[in-house]
Amino acid sequence: SSSSSSSHYSTALSTLCLTLQYSTLQDKQQLAMDVLLDSCHPAIGKVDQWLEIVSVLQVDPVSLVSDNIDHLVDMLCVDVPVSKTALNAIDLLCRVSPIKLMKAVCVKTLPTLQRPALSHVTVQEYTIMNTPEGVLYNTEAVNRAKDGAEQKTNVKRENKAYSYEEQMIEMELREELKKKKMKKGKAPEPELNKKQLEIKKQELEKESAIRGRLNKMLIELESSSAVLRRAFMSNPAYTSIHLSDILPAVIHLLTSPLAASVCVALYIDMIKCAFTSHDQLLGLQVAYITLRLLKPSTDLPLSWCEETLSHSVNRITTVLTKHCQSDNTLPAPCFTLTLPLLRAVVHNKTLKLNDDIITDVLSVLDKHCCLRSEHESPPEHDYILPDKYGPDVLPRRDLLELLCEIIDTDLPQIRTSASASLGNLCVSVSGQPYCAIAESDEIEVLISGVQSHSPYVRRACLQGLLSLNLILPTTEEDPVRGMTLLTWVWVSKHDIDETNQQLAEKVWECCGLEFDQLLCTKLLTHVTHTVSDVRKSASSALASAVQLYPESVEIVMAELIHIYHSKNSLPPPVSDVLGRPTQDLSVDQWAERSGVAMGLLKIAPYLHDDLVGTLFDFYVPTALADRSEMARNHVLESATAVLEHHGKNNVTMLLQIFETFLDNANDPSADFVCQGVVILLGSLAKHLDKSDQRVKPIVAKLIETLSVPSQQVQEAVANCLPALVPAIRTQTSDLINNLLNLLLESDNYGERKGAAYGIAGLVKGLGILSLKQCGVMTALIDAIQDRRSTRHREGALFAFEMLCQMLGRLFEPYIVQVLPHLLLCFGDNNQYVRQAAEDTAKAVMSKLSAHGVKLVLPSLLAALNEDSWRTKTGSVELLGAMAYCAPKQLSSCLPNIVPRLMEVLTDSHVKVQNAGVQALKQIGSVIRNPEIQLIVPVLLDALSNPSTKTSACLQQLLDTKFVHFIDSPSLALIMPVVKRAFHDRSMETRKMASQIIGNMYSLTDQKDLSPYLPTIVPGLKQSLLHPVPEVRTVTAKALGAMVKGMGESGYDELLPWLLETLTSEQSSVDRSGAAQGLSEILAAMGQQRLDRLMPDIIRTAESADIAPHVKDGYILMFVYLPVTFGDTFLPYIGPIIPPILKALADETEFVRETALRAGQRIVNMYAETAIAIFLPQLEKGLFDESWRIRYSSIQLLGDLLFKIIGVTGKMTTESMEDDTFGTEKMGNAITKILGPHRRLRVLAGIYMGRCDVTHQVRTAALHVWKIVVSNTARTLKDIMPTMFALLLGCLASTSHDKRQIAARTLGDLARKLGDRVLPEIIPILENGLESDQSEQRQGVCIALSEIMCSTSRELVLQYIDSVVMTVRKALCDPLPGVRTAAASTFDNLHSTIGNKALDEILPSLLSQIEDPSVSEFALDGLKQAMSVKSRVVLPFLVPKLTQPPVNTKALSLLASVAGDALSKYLDKILTALLYALAHSFNTDKEAQELHCCKVLVLSVNDENGIRCVLDELMLSARSKSLSERRAAAVILHIYCSQSKRDISQYIPQLLRSLIKLLSESDHRLLEASWSALDAVCSKLDTASQLAHISSLRSALRYATDDKNQQLPGFCLPKKGISPLLPIFREGVLNGPPELKESAAVGLGELIRMTSADALKPSVVHITGPLIRILGDRFSWNVKAAHLDTLALLLAKVGVMLKPFLPQLQTTFLKALNDSNRSVRLKAGNALCRMIVIHTRVDPLFTELHQSVKNTDDPAVRETMLAGLRGVIHGAGSRVSEPIRQQLINTLTLMLSTPDDTTRVGVAGCVGILAINLDNTALCSLLDEHLLVSDAHADWVVKHSRILALSVSLKHNAVLLMSTPHSQRLIDTVVNAINNDRIPICTGGIVAGGYLLGYHINQNIPAPLPLLTALCKTMMSHSNNDIKVMVATTFNFVARSTNQTIPIDTVVTVTKALLDGSQSRNTVVKCNSEQGLVSLLKLRDNYDIYQQCLKNLETRQIESLSEIDRKFLKKIINQPEPPIEDIDKTLIT
Repeated sequence: SSSSSSSHYSTALSTLCLTLQYSTLQDKQQLAMDVLLDSCHPAIGKVDQWLEIVSVLQVDPVSLVSDNIDHLVDMLCVDVPVSKTALNAIDLLCRVSPIKLMKAVCVKTLPTLQRPALSHVTVQEYTIMNTPEGVLYNTEAVNRAKDGAEQKTNVKRENKAYSYEEQMIEMELREELKKKKMKKGKAPEPELNKKQLEIKKQELEKESAIRGRLNKMLIELESSSAVLRRAFMSNPAYTSIHLSDILPAVIHLLTSPLAASVCVALYIDMIKCAFTSHDQLLGLQVAYITLRLLKPSTDLPLSWCEETLSHSVNRITTVLTKHCQSDNTLPAPCFTLTLPLLRAVVHNKTLKLNDDIITDVLSVLDKHCCLRSEHESPPEHDYILPDKYGPDVLPRRDLLELLCEIIDTDLPQIRTSASASLGNLCVSVSGQPYCAIAESDEIEVLISGVQSHSPYVRRACLQGLLSLNLILPTTEEDPVRGMTLLTWVWVSKHDIDETNQQLAEKVWECCGLEFDQLLCTKLLTHVTHTVSDVRKSASSALASAVQLYPESVEIVMAELIHIYHSKNSLPPPVSDVLGRPTQDLSVDQWAERSGVAMGLLKIAPYLHDDLVGTLFDFYVPTALADRSEMARNHVLESATAVLEHHGKNNVTMLLQIFETFLDNANDPSADFVCQGVVILLGSLAKHLDKSDQRVKPIVAKLIETLSVPSQQVQEAVANCLPALVPAIRTQTSDLINNLLNLLLESDNYGERKGAAYGIAGLVKGLGILSLKQCGVMTALIDAIQDRRSTRHREGALFAFEMLCQMLGRLFEPYIVQVLPHLLLCFGDNNQYVRQAAEDTAKAVMSKLSAHGVKLVLPSLLAALNEDSWRTKTGSVELLGAMAYCAPKQLSSCLPNIVPRLMEVLTDSHVKVQNAGVQALKQIGSVIRNPEIQLIVPVLLDALSNPSTKTSACLQQLLDTKFVHFIDSPSLALIMPVVKRAFHDRSMETRKMASQIIGNMYSLTDQKDLSPYLPTIVPGLKQSLLHPVPEVRTVTAKALGAMVKGMGESGYDELLPWLLETLTSEQSSVDRSGAAQGLSEILAAMGQQRLDRLMPDIIRTAESADIAPHVKDGYILMFVYLPVTFGDTFLPYIGPIIPPILKALADETEFVRETALRAGQRIVNMYAETAIAIFLPQLEKGLFDESWRIRYSSIQLLGDLLFKIIGVTGKMTTESMEDDTFGTEKMGNAITKILGPHRRLRVLAGIYMGRCDVTHQVRTAALHVWKIVVSNTARTLKDIMPTMFALLLGCLASTSHDKRQIAARTLGDLARKLGDRVLPEIIPILENGLESDQSEQRQGVCIALSEIMCSTSRELVLQYIDSVVMTVRKALCDPLPGVRTAAASTFDNLHSTIGNKALDEILPSLLSQIEDPSVSEFALDGLKQAMSVKSRVVLPFLVPKLTQPPVNTKALSLLASVAGDALSKYLDKILTALLYALAHSFNTDKEAQELHCCKVLVLSVNDENGIRCVLDELMLSARSKSLSERRAAAVILHIYCSQSKRDISQYIPQLLRSLIKLLSESDHRLLEASWSALDAVCSKLDTASQLAHISSLRSALRYATDDKNQQLPGFCLPKKGISPLLPIFREGVLNGPPELKESAAVGLGELIRMTSADALKPSVVHITGPLIRILGDRFSWNVKAAHLDTLALLLAKVGVMLKPFLPQLQTTFLKALNDSNRSVRLKAGNALCRMIVIHTRVDPLFTELHQSVKNTDDPAVRETMLAGLRGVIHGAGSRVSEPIRQQLINTLTLMLSTPDDTTRVGVAGCVGILAINLDNTALCSLLDEHLLVSDAHADWVVKHSRILALSVSLKHNAVLLMSTPHSQRLIDTVVNAINNDRIPICTGGIVAGGYLLGYHINQNIPAPLPLLTALCKTMMSHSNNDIKVMVATTFNFVARSTNQTIPIDTVVTVTKALLDGSQSRNTVVKCNSEQGLVSLLKLRDNYDIYQQCLKNLETRQIESLSEIDRKFLKKIINQPEPPIEDIDKTLIT
């Protein structure tokens, strides 16, 4: 057999080797090497045969292989094709020394794979190889060799019957039929002629050679592939790290038809080598998708090609991204093989992959760029396996190249991410700890990136070099690479990008680089770099180098000139044998020459003067004649720069060079050189002095050159002229005139154009004013208006065009003047004029500034509204020309232009329409975006025909792949189309419009897009509320992109609109759209904005008092925010679960549906990442009090578990209750994800849900249980401990549902477990009481209670001892919840065993109250027992606790839970507590006693109890004990402020009691009473406040007898009347009229009782409402009350009302004119109070003065005069002199008025005014008006005079009596007393009384005439009223004086009063008696009475004694009436 043969061969080989006795190690090693192939022969069945032989030979196989690896590999690979023996040997050696062998195998096989011939094999050659030997492939060569004559043998001469063409067609048809028959075998093959046979032989030989060559290459390739495949597969762990060495060659050969199939197989094997068996499927997906993307030249298995390539790419990138997101990375070999896939995805342009896929690719790349090795430093030995998850074996060079390619993109986000990844990769190879060390080829990639055209690539590579600063090569270590690095860092230091410069400077410093002189020559090659930016940087770097080494400048310049000449030559074209050109290989190296010019430009400052001549010999004519315009421009710039620096010192030489050339330049091809020389000549002339004679010839030469028909030359001359104008200023006028003549009259186009250039240049040199001074504008305007000469109009347009170009914005003021003529020229009959107008318009628009656009645009847009079609056309064409504005101006004007042009497209005139189309095309023509340029026709079609073309246009835009920014002209065409799309009815159209807007913000500049926002945002808003969700989604993303692109500031109104719509009541669609849009916008604003808003969103969503639609809107945010923020939303998952669960319990259905969506979204998105965050919330929701939350939590938990076990959960579960459908695998999956502990909690919660009180919850829980549980009984056994812990917690809950659920669950368990339930539960409950967890201890009590209720009495009695002990212990538990549960158990226990429970438990509790350590707990336990058995426990405890000393704490606690049973004992308890509180004031126990009282009163809830409490407290408030009154006040405050019960029926009594307490003097009592009153008043609502105004006034009257007495409680600082003020304020403002009056009066009473200081805080609150009411139309009594209160307030705190003076003055003056007299009087009184605080009184006096003069109504005048009198009295001294004089004049004239009331009022005013005058004015007034003794004067005048005097005497008799007229005054008064006229006599009596009082007060004897006149009048006057007046006057004088009245005066007056007391008139008699009492001071004593008796006669003594006995003593015993003023001028 084969096995026995193999064994024999193996034994023979071993024996043979052992028989050979070798003594030296070298011989043994040689023997081992020789026997290698033999031992690996397939016939030797033993795999390790060779190792056994080597072991016997005592040779180390590893050392043997390592030392001879190259020889061994050569020996094994010598045979082609490779033998199986060699492959076995390779397999063996790979296991011995895999790393060294793999390196050697790669070195051996790579040349075969990299053979260029393999990649050059064509498809034709490959087909030839597959053609059998001897069969000709190229039959065409034989067919072409047919004899031409033979082909045309039977062709007849062409005639009418036989057409030559028809005969040829017929012959071709026959040939085709013949070929078909040959293929079918029906026709013999054609015979070949001799020539054909010869050609066939030659072709067969060629094909045979090709076949042999290709077969040989294929065999070699297959052999190398077999070797590699065997090596890779033999030891993948080691060999896979070398995949990166082979992979590039394999990928490269995939396009070769010969090598493709071999390389595909090799690539698949490499995949299998790298990917483990676990990831084989992923590896094969990577392999075949990579191959499909690379499109190899061979067929792939169809099974891998069925899916579309785009879907495959999407799927594989998603898989790789998710793999890397979970903190995993691919091993380095796997990533190496995956990198071609990622590269192909990035570079693929045909699949139109979106940017998200590129982002995914970047995330995968970045994950591997951040790798770190597990070793701190690289392995020291090559046999140590590198870390496959470290950076050591990554394909770093390829990765760097790929990242550089990605950075070179136009997408900023992708570019930024790629840059970061490149930086991370460079750090990972920076040589730092745990990092690899970059190879030289990797550093070369970065150096190459520094030479990129993209500044971002350069920046990223510089950043990478900075990271590698520790390992970069230096010139000492590696001169070549070090110098290369030094050179490019130096160049980068001069990068055109400033950021790159700074980075390069950092690299230079960190690497310690130093400048080397060799750089001067090294940089020369870089000056000619193919990248423009690099050329510029290198030129600047070269200049800096030359600056450091100036001696090298000559060599550098010479070398640059040499380089230019070498780059200026073109290779000759390839020609055939006849000399005809067949291929033009010439490539103009203009960029290199341009670089030379830039280099010369940069070194210009450092050139020596002696080099200038040589350099300009190079410039003229060689360099200036360059073929490339770009190169010529740079040459010209460099030559100009040289002139700037060295022209002044070399003027003569350079002039000679330039003039010599210009004189000899006759060749038209020398125009370019002439242009340059002219520019240089003009530049050189700047260095000449203005007076230099050489300037004028130069200018003449320049002017002459203007005729050269070359625009470049003319433009150059025009640019030179301005600087030379100062030297020829005297000739400029002639020059301009000549040029104008040439411009307008010449027949030569070039001359006219040059003249325009010349005029512009001269005007620029002269200044803008020269346009007017030289008559240029006049001439040009005349010319453009010349309708006869087209030449004039064209020439003027040429001039305007050049003036715009040369002067730029300086010419703007004239543009408005030119514009109308330009409009007309657009419609000119001559085409040349129209062309000139178009060119001029372009020039005008290109130079317009922003201000210029504002000047021009309105007139152009206005012209569109003209009726003339020509004007419209011209305006449209000019608008089209605005496309040539500067970009900034263009972006600002296009949003206004394009919409108007769209309107023009519908104009009635065809030419206007055409002009509009042409204008839009002009705008399209300046579009710089290449992608938009291609679709401009589509955009114009959409603008022209929006109804049918819009959708197609939008689709075209979406299909376009943009790689360039969109400029403003592109936007001008796109945005109107998008705007129109938003108004389309089609859903698809709107969606596309939103997609375009969303994409736009990453493709355009923000400032270009901002003008379109006002028109686009409304459409987006409308689409955001679209009924189709897809439209809303796209629109929301667009809004997010807008905000991200433009910033939040551009959308100030958008966020408020979204927030408003979010809570819209209209539609849930609107709310959903707003939520989605808001989420996208928040995502755009960033995480910080979300962090600021989320607390408010969560708080609002959690709020219970918001409308359902508002809650729905905010919950919708939780549906969309996770989508927009992804994993960054994870921190908020926990906080949003509670509001979602609450919303799930909402009463509104749509809120519940939204909340369920939000929960499902979170479960689906974060089931793998955030399960630890939201699962606890769902577990908590399982036990929520709301059944809806429990129901939804079970639903969401079910969704989570279904997702974990991989089922939908939609299957039916209708079956028996305990039937289940789960499997063990499902259970394991749940355990793996949730963990064992959490799984038990979840399943226990679901099982308890099966016993829920709500049917829906039970059904849902049962459904989930059946799907996820495999066996109910076994699962119950597992979850029993966990479920009991949950049951105990639920039983301890205050929720009825939770207790019911727990009870039903226990019942269900008892039903399922049978009699075993109690024996198992009781021990658990007993142990639970010892637990540290309060829930379990509480659960013990409730569980026992439930068990006692649900089991038989016999079973309970079996465990009664345990129950009693448990209740005792639990009632004293430290935790309140346990004690509460124990009380419930006590309740059930008492129900079971009766009063024995009281005897067993309550005494124990009472005894424990005395123990300080547990007293608090025992007391609360007693309280809890009371709460459940108050009617039983209370009679047992109250007598014991109320005995002194009172245990207030226990009483309060027990009373707080006693409920209705408390009422019976409340009076005893409350009395005891008040007593204790009253005796604890000012002691340490006060706070405790107060707390106990508080607890008691607040615990009373029933109506009887409330009445008892308040009655008891109000009774105590009237107690004689101050401490009891204080205690009552304190408790009243507590009760009224903290009790929630209704006490409205007790408000009147409370107000009465508390306000009465405010009259106390004890401060603490006042504080407590005030606080209680404040609490009572604060409980009153608006209606109650109005209802209690009368009660409040009654309480105020009850508080004090004197209404003017201040209450101490209202005078407390900072408190005052604030409790009562709102009541009166409400009455004033909102009460009915009668209440308004009552409130105002009450407010006045309150003001009287309050001090000024206490009133100050309330002044504003009082004054405002009063003024407001007075401003409205209310009845007179309301106004009078309010005026009275204001007057009181002014009197009390007048200064505080200064801010209200304007309103008060207006209000009072208005009231003075009221129709009601009372109102007028009150207003006058208030005005008198106000004037005291007035600062500017003149306006008020003026207004009152005018009112008095102009009022016709006597009644109004009366009150007006009263007001004026009061104002004069208060501020008469402050009035200005002119106003005072006016008042005197007016009032004195009115003294003679016949109207009594007016006269009296005027007299009062004059009297008051008199005392406010100075002495001079007073004397004048007395002389001229008051003391005039005119006997013939009218009595009216006398009356008014005496009244005025009486008023003056009343207020300031001292002043009047101090004047020289005092005697006249006395005489006047006496005369008035004696006057017969009653009014005059009355006035005299009053004046006499005031005068008498003055003398008494001044201790001056009263004038005898005065006293005599008064007494005489009293005794003898016939009029009783006069007698009454005299008696009243004596009474007033006696009571008002403070001095002792002289006895003689007393006697005299007594006699007169005695006479009056005997009068028959009762009034006279009574007043006389009152006067006697006051005069004799009888109320004090009888001293004066006795003295008076001594001076009276006997008759008078008897009369006085009799009157005293009968009447005076009675009067004395009566209350003394108030002093009545005798002033008769006062009105009331």
